[in-house]
Amino acid sequence: MVVAGAGDRSGATLVLDWNDKIAIIIRLLGLFLTLPMGKLHTLGVKLSKKGRYAVRALFDIAFYNEGQPTQVKDIAVRQSIPPRFLEQIFQDLKRAGIVASKRGPQGGYNLARPANDIGIGDVIRALEGPIMLSDEGGSEKGPPSRKVTDAVFRDLSENIQRIFDQVTVADICGRAEELGLSRPGAQRQVYVI
Repeated sequence: MVVAGAGDRSGATLVLDWNDKIAIIIRLLGLFLTLPMGKLHTLGVKLSKKGRYAVRALFDIAFYNEGQPTQVKDIAVRQSIPPRFLEQIFQDLKRAGIVASKRGPQGGYNLARPANDIGIGDVIRALEGPIMLSDEGGSEKGPPSRKVTDAVFRDLSENIQRIFDQVTVADICGRAEELGLSRPGAQRQVYVI
């Protein structure tokens, strides 16, 4: 992590590397995420299955098929996602302009924009709505001191959205390559006679 600038809130610039972004996302995910009832102390919080499956599906299209049409059944097998649920997710992503579809035997879902233009924040907002830690307009319902904590939660929400927006589908593909995952065709053997 690199912090540049005068150090005050107005002039400081924060530059995060991949590991910093992931660490912050993991720590701050409790905002809009699902929390299993009665398991607060044992499991922690995590992104909804819908959000996780959507990110995995978009990664699959970008990584294994370079953003081109990919059939749901192929994604479902590679990513262990129920196909019917994946279809529902793709409908939401299609309405948001993140994926497009093509009919026919060579059809499927493809990225509507380049992978480096699709932030994880775009995906989460398309499925879950805005990332918010507090109720909108909640400070009017409670004591005046609630305005303070609502302001803090609003700032945190904005920061979390920025972090989610900084990680793109292309970043995830790059991470896969760093971890040694090979793309199909990457290991094609060439025979010279």
